[in-house]
Amino acid sequence: MRMRFLNTEIDNLSMEEALVRIDALIRNGRYNYVVTPNVDHIVKLEKDQELREVYNNADLILVDGMPLVWISKLNKEPIKEKISGSDFFPEVCKLSSNKGYKVFLLGAAEGVADRAAKNLQVKYPKLNIVGAYSPSFGFEKKEDEVKKIIKIINEVKPDILAVGVGAPKQEKFIYNYLSDLKVPVSLGIGATIDFEAGNIKRAPRWMQKSGLEWFYRLSKEPKRMFKRYLVDDMKIISIIIKYRKKW
Repeated sequence: MRMRFLNTEIDNLSMEEALVRIDALIRNGRYNYVVTPNVDHIVKLEKDQELREVYNNADLILVDGMPLVWISKLNKEPIKEKISGSDFFPEVCKLSSNKGYKVFLLGAAEGVADRAAKNLQVKYPKLNIVGAYSPSFGFEKKEDEVKKIIKIINEVKPDILAVGVGAPKQEKFIYNYLSDLKVPVSLGIGATIDFEAGNIKRAPRWMQKSGLEWFYRLSKEPKRMFKRYLVDDMKIISIIIKYRKKW
């Protein structure tokens, strides 16, 4: 069920329901894409017109982040479940291994996507990963590399394209090149490729469930994450106040 939430809309689904929807999107004959809003996305949506356009046209919008689940409960319209890209993508891979869907990984540093692909195929022996590519920094501004990526993906014809190049770059790339990529379902998965490659360790499960995954990542990468978590994401408070009456 799609419902209004703060400055966007979301599909209020459980993990199981989201996987059923993915399966349907793969088979609907169109090029679809998924976004997973977290606090950082919600803050960016306030001023980023292009990102708002991406969200307005998304085929599936799944909430990523316990803080957003908590905020939904304040308005007595609780979100069923947090569905982060890092939890969702392995389940999508499991679905793909069972259904015979083809997967392509795009993102992370040189060689990391290949390592993630190998690890995923160990987890799911029947999983068909038809390609993995690690783009160069700033690839989205390099016409030749964008054309190369599109060509590689077109040649192997995946059913699912997982893009992990950071938000909102990954969402904008998918949206801007959706008709060129020609993939039934594309989704942004953030640092998931790094997680699956073993390049970055995820927070313990109890921290994920308690909404403290951000604190774990901050403790591991304080210089990189300080501004996002302790400065930019604090703007969520004013956003809650702004949309409380409209919600």
